[in-house]
Amino acid sequence: MVNAKHLATFILGAAAGVALNKYFQTEEGEKALADLKVKAGQFKDEAEQAIDKAPEYFEKLKTEVSATLKDNFPDAEVFLQELFGKTKAANNPATEEPKA
Repeated sequence: MVNAKHLATFILGAAAGVALNKYFQTEEGEKALADLKVKAGQFKDEAEQAIDKAPEYFEKLKTEVSATLKDNFPDAEVFLQELFGKTKAANNPATEEPKA
């Protein structure tokens, strides 16, 4: 159901589109559009670099967290292995060793 509010929103959006189109046809608008394209390209390059560096960053983070845990909580590794070992065995009873 289209009501007056939706119709007004559509008309305002269309008017804004027409105004932007007219603005981008001026010399100043063309310069602004060119600047926008340059900035978009720079942003894309930065995003691609961040994606390329993400695996290295997370590997470094994992190593640093592991070292910090070992330094500050020496029993944490044993605790986590026991915890996850019990959880793994509970989720997959076929892998449990038979009790004597």
